[in-house]
Amino acid sequence: MGYKFDAVVVGAGVIGLTTALRLQQNGARVALVAAEPSATTTSSVAAAVWYPTRTRFETRVLDWATRTYDEFARQAANGAPGVVMRPTRMLLRGERQDVPWWASALPDLHTLREDEVRAPFTGGWEFTVPTVEMSHYLPWLQQTFDATGGTLIRRRIDALEQAGVWAPVVVNASGLAARALSGDTEVRPARGQLVLVANPGLHTSVRDEDNADGHTYVHPRSRDVVLGGTFELNEWDTTPSPATAAAILRRCTELLPELEGAPVLGHRVGLRPWRDSGVRLETDPRPPGRIRRLVHNYGHGGAGVTLAWGCADAAAAFVHHSG
Repeated sequence: MGYKFDAVVVGAGVIGLTTALRLQQNGARVALVAAEPSATTTSSVAAAVWYPTRTRFETRVLDWATRTYDEFARQAANGAPGVVMRPTRMLLRGERQDVPWWASALPDLHTLREDEVRAPFTGGWEFTVPTVEMSHYLPWLQQTFDATGGTLIRRRIDALEQAGVWAPVVVNASGLAARALSGDTEVRPARGQLVLVANPGLHTSVRDEDNADGHTYVHPRSRDVVLGGTFELNEWDTTPSPATAAAILRRCTELLPELEGAPVLGHRVGLRPWRDSGVRLETDPRPPGRIRRLVHNYGHGGAGVTLAWGCADAAAAFVHHSG
């Protein structure tokens, strides 16, 4: 049959948009199929700071993270909307730890000495990483895709084979929806709640992942500060919890007293697309229906922004090899 497109990408979050752009840059006629606009995806809620959150070391994951860092660094230098390189401190408690496995992706990571931090911290790492304000970045990705010939199809599909009506090649970048679309029971939500406050003049992101009361991070942006957070597996509720918000505010203010009294601007909840065995990025050996090649690119958990461009490169390579 005659297809209107060479490839169709299912999902309009940061994984779907970056993959669609890479395919387009490789010369493909690409359609993006999504039930909702990018502004309503989990990606739109993300704090979106480069950091391989809860990601295990694999050679390919380090490659994806490195490629993504490099791409964001280029975009920041070129003035891409919402992308800035921001100093970051990761504070450690207890025994000193070796540098993280992803350190080689960064040009400037160095270890903090005990005399460079205050109790209860015993050291840490300092580095510069991309911070992405998704309210600016996602529309820019979508506009870039549209302006260079991409087509957005606003449609909810309930089976991947339905995408085969538009193109012989399908990339499944459906995030949490992959649980149903791919029948993948490893995919489940990891609920994340954030508090947004007015920025009292902070410039450096700070993390305290060893806090016994909960994962704690403070990420300044141009107009506000993102305070977090939670990582609640199998929780589907997207309503902000006042008690959780109060606990986040307390932890973050203890970490950075400058936040005391900062006006609260809003509350956000997102459901990260966690996958127990990590990202699924591969060609499906048995594509359904009329699909000639099906490439899966989902299950990024809380590291979607951190791995997006590297995974887009890899997914585009799988599509290219379809012949």
